[in-house]
Amino acid sequence: MTCHKDARCEVQGGTTGCYCSQGYTGNGITFCYDDNECENATQPCGEHANCTNTVGSYFCMCMPGFKSSNGQQTFVPNDGTSCVDIDECSNEGTVACGDHAKCENVDGGFNCSCKEGYQPSTGKLQFKPNDGTSCQENLKAKCELYKDCITEHINRTLAGISHLKTPLEMLQEINKNTLGPLLPVDVISYVEALSYSTLHTMHYPVSENEALRNTTINVLVNTVNNFLQKDKITVWEALSVDNQRRSLTKLLHTAEQATLFMSQNFKKTTQLDANASDIALKAFAFDSHHMKHIHPHIYTGGDYIKISPKKREESHPNGTVAVVFLRYSNIGSLLSSSKNHSSKDTSEQRQTVSSSVIAVAISSNPPTLYELEKITFTLKYAKTADKDIKCAFWNYSADTMNGNWATEGCELTHSNSTHISCKCNHLTHFAVLMSSGGSVGVTNYNILTRITQLGIIISLICLSMCIFTFWFFSEIQSTRTTIHKNLCCSLFLAELIFLIGINMNNNKLFCSITAGLLHYFLLAAFAWMCIEGIHLYLIVVGVIYNKGFLHKNFYVFGYVSPAVVVGISAALGYKYYGTTEVCWLSTKNNFIWSFIGPACLIILVSIIFIFIIVHK
Repeated sequence: MTCHKDARCEVQGGTTGCYCSQGYTGNGITFCYDDNECENATQPCGEHANCTNTVGSYFCMCMPGFKSSNGQQTFVPNDGTSCVDIDECSNEGTVACGDHAKCENVDGGFNCSCKEGYQPSTGKLQFKPNDGTSCQENLKAKCELYKDCITEHINRTLAGISHLKTPLEMLQEINKNTLGPLLPVDVISYVEALSYSTLHTMHYPVSENEALRNTTINVLVNTVNNFLQKDKITVWEALSVDNQRRSLTKLLHTAEQATLFMSQNFKKTTQLDANASDIALKAFAFDSHHMKHIHPHIYTGGDYIKISPKKREESHPNGTVAVVFLRYSNIGSLLSSSKNHSSKDTSEQRQTVSSSVIAVAISSNPPTLYELEKITFTLKYAKTADKDIKCAFWNYSADTMNGNWATEGCELTHSNSTHISCKCNHLTHFAVLMSSGGSVGVTNYNILTRITQLGIIISLICLSMCIFTFWFFSEIQSTRTTIHKNLCCSLFLAELIFLIGINMNNNKLFCSITAGLLHYFLLAAFAWMCIEGIHLYLIVVGVIYNKGFLHKNFYVFGYVSPAVVVGISAALGYKYYGTTEVCWLSTKNNFIWSFIGPACLIILVSIIFIFIIVHK
């Protein structure tokens, strides 16, 4: 028997026959065809690998971004070889994303992105090396610190939309530009642009096209929503309290007035709903003949709002009415008065917004056609134990856009563990306020503040006397008095800076510098306390030392080591120096540990020295 050239003669089961070799299929005598393993099997090479068929066999090669586990370029998976991801961002990788860029490894590849404080030259958030993208310093990132820079950025933003002919085109342009990530100065600028494109263009002819008006309202709602999405809250929080509140108040005022203006131009009875992820709008437009049959209200997200007009005895004149309801679900934290501890209005301190914020606006022509008697609303809120709850409204000036929470004209009518009902006799923005311990808590806060200030002043007087004594009385000069003198100086400067600047959070730059100086001098004080422990240890064990050499090293440890800690902290997280509440280190991203860590280490070392000294 003659077998095919790609077959072999074997005895199987007691029978001699021709059998095609591995990798071939056929009768073994007249034909043996190549078996295409790459097509006849499902993923013969495993994941992240390409299969290549050869005559009588096949081999595998890893896809770009992967390498074989045995280090060979080609392999057959029968030996347990698989394809593993190449970490291009590791030390072994060859990726160089360029200056001021960071590398992120992903399966089968990698992405480059700019470090914080820098922006890509091509606008790509993620890029590859050598695609022409470089990371440039983002000058806008610090722009909110300087008034001239903000003004320049606002003017540039307004110039970018001023050539557009209609409010809708302007809104669409702002909507497009605010969809993605924003910087703090972008928030200020685009809020100004939004106000310009709506409130400042009311003199434009109003379109008779009802569908076009509906589209304009929907684009406006979506644009306002862009500013208030959860991922934008951190951008708002990066602004100073004054800029934050002024811009947010202008945004709320713009949304209310613009939607009211567009609603009052509907020619027939209309009810319009426009919703986005973090804002809900409901508008009513009707004439005097339908007033008895229309009862404006809104129910959304567990909140219910209804208005009641004054009853009229005489017949209604011809006229039109527009009513607008707006509900904001995410802005409570930005309007919580506890963020502004420097406020001189102590009645506003330590209050937080624990509900959504709602707005109600009415326009009637003539003005006496539809006059408000009361507004009633029930809001869902998060109750916290030992907290006073109040019905409040955002009281602001349309000229300055400065505002604060007030309670005049509002009355709490009912509350339970989940909802609170209120009644008010005027219109604006409403919310549920929660305050710790009511007015007693505020009084205690003020008393504690005064006691702290008085204690610091007394401490400063005593420290100044100590410094004078240690410095000018030569007969008591020694290593110990040198340590005490520097410790007193560090504490004196730390307490003086605390007394003057801890609440100066209106100026971001000044606040950051104050926080940095506090960080340095408090660490210096801890360092000199540690030096005191070291010195006591040297005395107890009887170490003979060179005083000049020892003092030199004491000064290095006491002043240079804190400077190194502060320098590294500032280089890695300068934006965390100074918060919207006080001029101290931020707790975000555990940045406060740049102080707590060294302080705890010094305390631990001091305890060890004390333990050794006691047992000597």
